[in-house]
Amino acid sequence: MNSYATYNLSRTIALCGIAALVTFGCNKKADNTANFAGAINTYYSAHPACLWSDPIKFPVQADTSDASKTSGYDALVDQGLLVRTTAEKKKFIIASKQVNNYDLSDKGRSAWTADVNQPGFGNFCYGHRKVSSIDSSTPTTSAAGATTQVAYHYTLADAPAWASAPETQNAYPQLHADLAIPQTGQSTLINTNNGWQLSPVRSTHASSADGQIVE
Repeated sequence: MNSYATYNLSRTIALCGIAALVTFGCNKKADNTANFAGAINTYYSAHPACLWSDPIKFPVQADTSDASKTSGYDALVDQGLLVRTTAEKKKFIIASKQVNNYDLSDKGRSAWTADVNQPGFGNFCYGHRKVSSIDSSTPTTSAAGATTQVAYHYTLADAPAWASAPETQNAYPQLHADLAIPQTGQSTLINTNNGWQLSPVRSTHASSADGQIVE
C-alpha cells in the first residue's frame, strides 16, 4: 500500500473514532455516569423535598397546650410563611381551651406548592436533589429495558432562606438532615426509548413532622 493510501486509511479510522465518541457521548441510552446523573436530576427536579408527608390545607387549628402540634407552625410564623391568631374553643359546656389558628400569609402563598390533585391542598418545599457524584452502578447494557442500581452522593439545590433558619430546622428534623451535606442515595434506573429514567420509590422517612420527597 503506497503512502497516500496509508494516509487516507489512517485519516478515515481517526474520523470514524471521533464520530463514534461523539455519538456515544450524546446517546442518552448509553450506560455512563453522565446519563445516570441526568436521569436522577431530571426526576427530582419534579419531585422536591417538602415539609409534610402529605399535602395539607390551611387554615389549621392547634391546641396551645400541645407543643408538638404548634412548634412546627410557629417556626413557619417566625419565617413569615404563616400568620397566627388565638382563639378560645369550647371543650365542654362549662370548659374551654386556648387554640391557635394558622393560615398562609402573602409570603407563604408565594412559597406554597399547590397540589394539582387536591384543590386547596399543598406543601412547603425546600429543594431538590442534585447529583454531585455517581459512586457505583451495577452492570448493565444500553439495551431498552435494561436496569441498573446506582449509588450516588447529592446535595439539595435551590433551598430557600426560610429552610435554613435554625428555628425551622429545629422544628423539622428531616429538613435539617436533608440540607446537611453530603447526602447519599440509591436509585434504580431503567433504560427506556427516551433514555435512562428513575424508577420511583416512595420515601421511607416521611412523617407528619418531617420532610419528604413528594412523589
